[in-house]
Amino acid sequence: MTDSQIIREIKDGNIELYAVLIQRYEKKINSFIHHLIGSNRADIFPEDLCQETFYKAFKSLHTFRDEDATFQTWLYTIARNSTLSELRKLKHKEVLIDDHQQLAQTATHLLPEQEILKNEKVQKVREAINSLPENQRSALILREYEQLDYKEIALILNSTVSAVKSLLFRARTSIKDQLESYIFENHLPEFEV
Repeated sequence: MTDSQIIREIKDGNIELYAVLIQRYEKKINSFIHHLIGSNRADIFPEDLCQETFYKAFKSLHTFRDEDATFQTWLYTIARNSTLSELRKLKHKEVLIDDHQQLAQTATHLLPEQEILKNEKVQKVREAINSLPENQRSALILREYEQLDYKEIALILNSTVSAVKSLLFRARTSIKDQLESYIFENHLPEFEV
């Protein structure tokens, strides 16, 4: 069954089918929330925000119209708004991004110095992403980590496709500018005098 068919069934009273939607999207939404808040925030639990997202979606399901957006896009919007609201409540302006995939991909055969340098690079990229304005950071996470297309991102951010492209361009340029000196300093060959 498609999401639209399931939602029609739920609206007709078959609320048990909501479990199917949760099963389809729980990992994606949890991952998205995790990327937005990072793992250095012990006071926010992605799993709780994920549950809150599905609860809010269920309570508002009667307002959902699949002519306006896909269920997935609508769910990402709710997750983003809930997460940002929680972050604002805690008055925390810097959102850390925890990229488990990059850390997990650190090869075990690397020398300790190489491993330290790789972890340092990952940290520098995180810091650069965290310094971005909220909309640029959200657009970048949705595009690069969640692999959403421009139209879906525009719907989630309540924006246009061209504005999303502009946000992504500015975000990537800012990150490049921030990392340029680090890369230049650490990758030039040393010459003997």
